[in-house]
Amino acid sequence: MNDAFWAPFADNEFMRHALAAGVLVSILCAFVGVFVVLRGMAFVGDALAHGVLPGVAGAMLLGIPGFFGAAVGAGVLMGGVGLVTRRSRLSSDTAIGLFFVGMLSLGVIMTSRSSTFSGDITRILFGEILGTTTTQLWWQVVAVIAVGATVTLCHRPFLLLTIDPDLAQTSGFNASRFNVVMLATIAAAVLASFQTVGTLLVFGMLIAPAATAALVSRRLSTMILVAAIVGSVSTYLGLLISFHADLAAGATVVLVSVAIFLIVFAIAGGDHHAPPTHPAHGAHH
Repeated sequence: MNDAFWAPFADNEFMRHALAAGVLVSILCAFVGVFVVLRGMAFVGDALAHGVLPGVAGAMLLGIPGFFGAAVGAGVLMGGVGLVTRRSRLSSDTAIGLFFVGMLSLGVIMTSRSSTFSGDITRILFGEILGTTTTQLWWQVVAVIAVGATVTLCHRPFLLLTIDPDLAQTSGFNASRFNVVMLATIAAAVLASFQTVGTLLVFGMLIAPAATAALVSRRLSTMILVAAIVGSVSTYLGLLISFHADLAAGATVVLVSVAIFLIVFAIAGGDHHAPPTHPAHGAHH
């Protein structure tokens, strides 16, 4: 029985690398996912996860690493959203929707123009968690440290932004500046994760574990810890199920994380949706 649970990883370097990558992605997404869930920014996460597609496609056409193209795509999307929001009366949600649809469509058109993209588009969307290299693992470690340090240093303004941007401003923080920092941190997590789980599935790892954590905790640090644990357990179970049932690994991992959320929701109920407690919050009232 124990062999069935550990042998796939003990005997297979690809599975061990995939497990390590999935755990790192889980930690990375936990740091920013809790803020995405608490602020109701799921649409932003979705747009970032899909908006990188034309950048990745362009990078592949030019023969350069897809990460750099993804970074350009994310920069164009966030810059465009900021420009439209500042220069018009349109809401940020409208601007995000426009750029999300536009860039996703552009990416599909670019990939459809070349038959060589037939396999690449699947890899871009769904990732290659079983093909994770040692170099990619080290890059993910660097990303976890950078994103974790940013969240640790900025946790107070980030938390105040989830409660009320005006509260962040009156507490002495530049709300618009820290909002940009938060978006950049989310983008960094997406960029560091998409090569492993793909642009389509990174959104699931960003949302499902954090949403589960929000159901069972109201302390920010506990939420991040629970989200990281849920994501890591989902990675292990998803890889194990995919190995024994011969299923797509990345998709199985995300499906398990959503299943865990539904189970916790059924047990705990959906009444734990308030933002995490914070001294500034109480003082404000």
